[in-house]
Amino acid sequence: MVERVAFLGMGLMGAPMAERLIAAGESMTLWNRTSSKAEALAKAGTRVAATPAEAAADADILITMLETGPIVDAVMFGPDGAAAALKPGALVIDMSSSPPPQAREHAKRFAERKIGYLDAPVSGGVVGAAAGTLAIMAGGTATDFARAKPIFDKLGRATLVGPAGSGQLAKCCNQAIVAITIGAVSEALLLAAASGADPAAVREALMGGFADSRILTLHGKRMIERDFIPGGRARVQLKDQNTILAAAKDADLHLPLTEAVTALYRDLVDHGGSELDQNAVLLELERMNAPARLGDAPDKKPPING
Repeated sequence: MVERVAFLGMGLMGAPMAERLIAAGESMTLWNRTSSKAEALAKAGTRVAATPAEAAADADILITMLETGPIVDAVMFGPDGAAAALKPGALVIDMSSSPPPQAREHAKRFAERKIGYLDAPVSGGVVGAAAGTLAIMAGGTATDFARAKPIFDKLGRATLVGPAGSGQLAKCCNQAIVAITIGAVSEALLLAAASGADPAAVREALMGGFADSRILTLHGKRMIERDFIPGGRARVQLKDQNTILAAAKDADLHLPLTEAVTALYRDLVDHGGSELDQNAVLLELERMNAPARLGDAPDKKPPING
């Protein structure tokens, strides 16, 4: 049986993910708050819905890729929300980054209506979304995961990491590593530049050694080029940092590295960097250490109204 897929959210990540599913021949209905973004992706056999409820009405599988947990909650359970329109036997896959307690609560609410649920946030950024190489961390039942696997396989590599809420906890772990590593790469390259070494050459020297990572490879290059056009926005990273710290509090843990890098992102956002890429932590370090600067290239930033 061909399952009808509804996809809610055509943002930086959602649009290329939906585009991959459309290209793979999935039967799709799209919804986005700004409808033009969904209409731009629509091809033959793809429908654009006016509301989340309309998108959900004939969906066998409903995917959300939205910016925050509160937005997911509103799109699901607010006026014209998707949840009330879903039929028993449907499967909800929340691929947004939401708080783990919210994922567990949503799973419970959907189970009461005999609707399956997976929390399945992703890592890999816009590049991974477009290439179909996302790391997908899923929480839920093995049965629901098996049903979702054909969808996941078109988007990247999926792993079932535990019951509902576990996917979001895995994303917290991912984001902790990402943020701390971005901070470490920023500090290392700024140190190289301020001390008289060629930071581009230092980055090349480190690649392949124990300090190598995708962040050194990709974000490190963009820092040297001073490219702060967002793949992932600083304000979204800050949102994720706050979710990590809330999860740590629930687990009675003190995470000093996460707390330090969260403060750095908070300062970056407070100083006007909310719409810049995650790698713009470098700018906050430069502000703290003026006149130290990584290179002489002009900063590449999104338009103020972009």
